[in-house]
Amino acid sequence: MLKVYNTLTRSYEEFVPMNDGRVKMFVCGQTVYDDAHIGHAKTYIDFDIVARWLRHKGYDLTYLQNITDVDDKIIARAKERGMDPVELARMYEKRFLEDMDSLGVRNSVSDYPRSHDYIEPVRDQIQLLLNNGYAYIRDNDVFYDVSKFADYTKLSGMKLEDLERHRIEPDERKKNPYDFSLWKGAKEGEPSWEISLRSGWKTVKLKGRPGWHIEDTAITATIFGPQYDLHGGAHELIFPHQTNEIAQAEAAFGKKPFVKYWLHSGVLNIKGQKMSKSLKNFITIRSVLERNTREAIRLMVAKTHYRKELNFTDDTIKEAQRHMDYLYSALTVFNNMPEGSNEGVDSEVAKLTREFEDDFTAAMDDDFNTSLALSKLTITINRLKAIAESGSSISRPQKDRAISTIVKMANTLGLLEEETYRQKLPDEVRKLISRREALRSQKNFAESDTIRDRLKSEFGIEVEDTEFGTVWYRR
Repeated sequence: MLKVYNTLTRSYEEFVPMNDGRVKMFVCGQTVYDDAHIGHAKTYIDFDIVARWLRHKGYDLTYLQNITDVDDKIIARAKERGMDPVELARMYEKRFLEDMDSLGVRNSVSDYPRSHDYIEPVRDQIQLLLNNGYAYIRDNDVFYDVSKFADYTKLSGMKLEDLERHRIEPDERKKNPYDFSLWKGAKEGEPSWEISLRSGWKTVKLKGRPGWHIEDTAITATIFGPQYDLHGGAHELIFPHQTNEIAQAEAAFGKKPFVKYWLHSGVLNIKGQKMSKSLKNFITIRSVLERNTREAIRLMVAKTHYRKELNFTDDTIKEAQRHMDYLYSALTVFNNMPEGSNEGVDSEVAKLTREFEDDFTAAMDDDFNTSLALSKLTITINRLKAIAESGSSISRPQKDRAISTIVKMANTLGLLEEETYRQKLPDEVRKLISRREALRSQKNFAESDTIRDRLKSEFGIEVEDTEFGTVWYRR
């Protein structure tokens, strides 16, 4: 039974989709005005793991992530660079999708719908809000009247009178300070569309572009309908963005809840500080991938539960890379274990494999507890390595079953997706690596260093000692 923490109800709930066996999931996507940073990587890896686990459990998952290609930030950045806003958006959209490929995230997403392709659904939703008394027109702009929606703060838990302190766009034409834009009137040189709306007995034509919040609900209503199962996103989007999504959708379509389960990921900080260009600690995904593997980044993210903050430092990513290297090295040792009938070892490995699969599943079913699942993975691979180094043999079918189970579960985290663990180690090399570890445990460093030098000179293998165990590389 999968349980999730639902931000909307502030409680753990059994995950039961609206339609048996089928899950509709939406995660707030990228505003494409700059390269994606490592904080974005955390969010998208977190929800990639959610998507992978849902599919692992047999759900037919449709996972959408929008591309915001009409936005104030895009327009401002385009002006800075003397570019057309559409040209700038396409450039950064392409780079973003390349980053998602590099992180192993893109394949989980069913579609990346663009905002500008949903202007007509935006218009239709604004018309419903006008018809239902939740919106009003001022000049060429349309605003949402928050005072008409009684449950406005149910996702954030904030008090209505405190909202002015948070990310509110000032505009003297608003009825209330916390009312928000559904449609923004056109300005010179900005992308714009013309829509027709009925207001009372009149039809008015407005030239402009969608507000930030309504694009998401226009997309999901078109593809999913007025209600769906799961909405994810970074914690800082709860207010105002996702709060406004709920207000728009439920007022327009009259169905509650708009989304059944709301999941939110914790932020990523850089050396204990919020990432900011002014602090010069803005780190792009591309720059991190220049020095680290994608699986190291994914492991770093998975070590922290998705709802918690992650502190990114040089040490945390280096430790994750060493941890990932160890998992591959240890699994390689087990894969090279001598084969032969051995009922005792087969029985031990079979029991270890069953327990691992049960424990890993229990951890992931507990609100996607990747931290615990990863520890079970590491402990199990370490035990298999120790069995391989004991000098015993194992039957080929049992070895294959153990590796298949390990890899299958690790893949739900996006780990152990390379097959480097299948490379063959000569018996002499395997014995030398095992002998060296034994010598180090006896603090016989002089002789262990001699073996290390021999491995490098004779076999082209370099050895590194980490907090997780010995890691070796074939250079």
